[in-house]
Amino acid sequence: MQIIQTVLALVLTLGILVTLHEYGHFWVARRCGVKVLRFSVGFGKPLFSWYDRHGTEFAVAAIPLGGYVKMLDEREGPVPDELRDQAFTSKPPSRRIAIAAAGPIANFIFAVFAYWLLSVVGVTHVAPIVGEVASKSIAMQIGLQPGMEINAVDGHQVNSWRDVNMRILERAGEQGLITLGVSDGEAQGTLSGELGGWNLSDETPDPLAEFGITPWRPDVPAVLGLISEGGRAQAAGLQTGDRILAVNDEPVGDWFELVDFIRNAPEQALYLTVERAGARQAIKITPAAKKLDNGEIVGFVGAGVEAVSWPDDVLREARYGPLAAIPIALNETWADTRLTLVAVKKMVTGLLSPSNLSGPITIARIAEASVSSGFEDFVRFLAYLSVSLGILNLLPVPVLDGGHIVYYTIEAIRKKPVSDAVQALGLRIGMAMILTLMVFALYNDLMRL
Repeated sequence: MQIIQTVLALVLTLGILVTLHEYGHFWVARRCGVKVLRFSVGFGKPLFSWYDRHGTEFAVAAIPLGGYVKMLDEREGPVPDELRDQAFTSKPPSRRIAIAAAGPIANFIFAVFAYWLLSVVGVTHVAPIVGEVASKSIAMQIGLQPGMEINAVDGHQVNSWRDVNMRILERAGEQGLITLGVSDGEAQGTLSGELGGWNLSDETPDPLAEFGITPWRPDVPAVLGLISEGGRAQAAGLQTGDRILAVNDEPVGDWFELVDFIRNAPEQALYLTVERAGARQAIKITPAAKKLDNGEIVGFVGAGVEAVSWPDDVLREARYGPLAAIPIALNETWADTRLTLVAVKKMVTGLLSPSNLSGPITIARIAEASVSSGFEDFVRFLAYLSVSLGILNLLPVPVLDGGHIVYYTIEAIRKKPVSDAVQALGLRIGMAMILTLMVFALYNDLMRL
């Protein structure tokens, strides 16, 4: 079931972003007087299609990993004389550049809109308060202490753990000083220390953890919330509100310790000490064996945790008016753009391992998690991925929009197009680069699994 949810989340995510990207090309092509023959979301044979009054075919194809806009083009076959002025190749370089750039620009516009929407609707952030600091970590070396709230990184204000994550991620692989603005109660100060070339793990990069920070979270007691119908918890007689004090006479500190006990005991009897309505009782339960996507067998009883509320003093609500939200949205989009460009630069220069590159499997897993987490997380994920897609397509690789923009710019300067031989060679090189990148990203995904 989880695999199906993951695949559906990937299809939804890519469907939205690809449609926006291709619509950018389509919209500008129409306004530049180019006849669009087909607008396809997905590759391969169309699952269904329809035509508009201009004769454009709109199709949804079977392979949901991209899309394309097919325009009337003299390079792809004879064009009737009466339609020649509507061919893509008949347009001046400036219009062809505009059409090629429109897809990535649409991705950036969507990101701005997404962040604007979140700012207007309002979001609640958990303040970046430090819970634990790992020994011998960068965080400990610069003097970070549990209970401190991080207010700035390298002079840039941060309001949430997402902001902290992004600012720290930008410094991966670097030498030099990093500076944190912190507060502890009413006292405020600045901490700084040497990075020493700290880097991210190739397996599951987690900037905060590898920097040495564990965010503060409220205690989650081992109190049962939802009890699944027909599950082992219900069969054993467990009820909502039960507090689990011990498992096999070993004390249970919190919910996560209880989960570890259960996961590690598939089809093994466990004896729980349960507190219910002030009285204690013993309950025997045998967790069912559940096979995860990675093949691991874990225990499962069909019980959820009772919801835990965050204290009001660690929550920060941000809501802006429609006009005030515009600069906020622009800043968020620029932050995503800067982070992506820095990551690309560091991979090229070797400061960041290419093993951190992710492919469709990782995107699918994050998409599924963000959909499950709620509207805000999913919209933020869409916005960040949209920015990444826009930047990727602007790279000067012949197969991509950026490569076409380079060709048309050269044509505008030289007053004649780049030769067919050069374009054919560039196409082969570009295809080889993209395929190599895709294979490497997919390999990284499989290694993470």
